[in-house]
Amino acid sequence: MSDSDDDIPRLSAATLAALREFYAEQQCDPSEEAAPVDKFSVGAVQEDWRMSQFWYSDETAERLAEELAHEAGKGGRIACLSTPSVYQKLKQQAVDASVVLLEYDSRFSVYDPPYLSQECLSKVALTVKFLSKGKVFLCTGAIMEDDAAKLLGVKVCSFLPKHNRNLANEFRCFVNYPSRLDS
Repeated sequence: MSDSDDDIPRLSAATLAALREFYAEQQCDPSEEAAPVDKFSVGAVQEDWRMSQFWYSDETAERLAEELAHEAGKGGRIACLSTPSVYQKLKQQAVDASVVLLEYDSRFSVYDPPYLSQECLSKVALTVKFLSKGKVFLCTGAIMEDDAAKLLGVKVCSFLPKHNRNLANEFRCFVNYPSRLDS
């Protein structure tokens, strides 16, 4: 072992600046008076990039919620897996369907968060098969198209989902039924 400062790991200036910016975003001043927030508004719950959570834009969440409510119909059931922004929009719209959010929680190993891997999609597909009575709507990375087709029998839609923050991966919507999002 050397006592030299050369052996101490250091972050680049750009990485250090990004880390400081992240920590600054996480801080809030409790002395500031916060405006009341609708608990079902998109963004009321903060996304957590460490858990691979990325919120859809308000317009995308609205469009996806409309699609799901239409397909579920009056008195139908909708299970949202790892999609809190769509769940919030469905609750905000007070759709005439039963809506439940199943979200990744590190205290319970129900399924992995939606990482773009075949292993993760396989676990999500298994969960979907237990919960679904037929119709499947999936939003994930475009690179998962072949695996999504094999595991869930879904095909890509023409609708392009957008996120609140720019993501490096292109996301797409996949369905196993004729969708209004394909027009």
